Amino acid sequence: MEKLEWSALEYEEKERSNDWFWALGVIVVAGSIASIIFGNYFFAILLIISGILLGFFAIKKPEIVPYELNNKGFKIKSRLYPYEKLKAFWVEKDPSAMLETNNKPMLFLKTERFFMPILGIPIELDIANSIHTIMLEKEVLEEKMTEHPYEKIMERLGF
Repeated sequence: MEKLEWSALEYEEKERSNDWFWALGVIVVAGSIASIIFGNYFFAILLIISGILLGFFAIKKPEIVPYELNNKGFKIKSRLYPYEKLKAFWVEKDPSAMLETNNKPMLFLKTERFFMPILGIPIELDIANSIHTIMLEKEVLEEKMTEHPYEKIMERLGF
């Protein structure tokens, strides 16, 4: 089997206006003041730290992530997911279903991880069939998967 490599942005970059940052600041300050009034100082500190981190990650540029399918398994950066540890996969390349994923073909992998077991990886349409063939050759179960609803909610909120 030949090695299949591609890369994609870590996440889709969103352009946020100054109003978005002002709204974040107002919410954090109002929540912190209310927490202090009610005597919950720990929650006020938590809100302030969370607001600062959220603002920092909102301005952070996405990095380009390398992906690779090889004889051993699926590799994201330096982390390898062996084929034996993959529970299932789904290659979403149907145009009607891609409307949900903003017209991007996606590879979904169900892993053995406890936290976020389903990975959604953007792929190019021209390699979708190759990925599908390789996964079936490696006897990974094919199971229909879609983006988790929380991802759609976060996207609507501007994240």
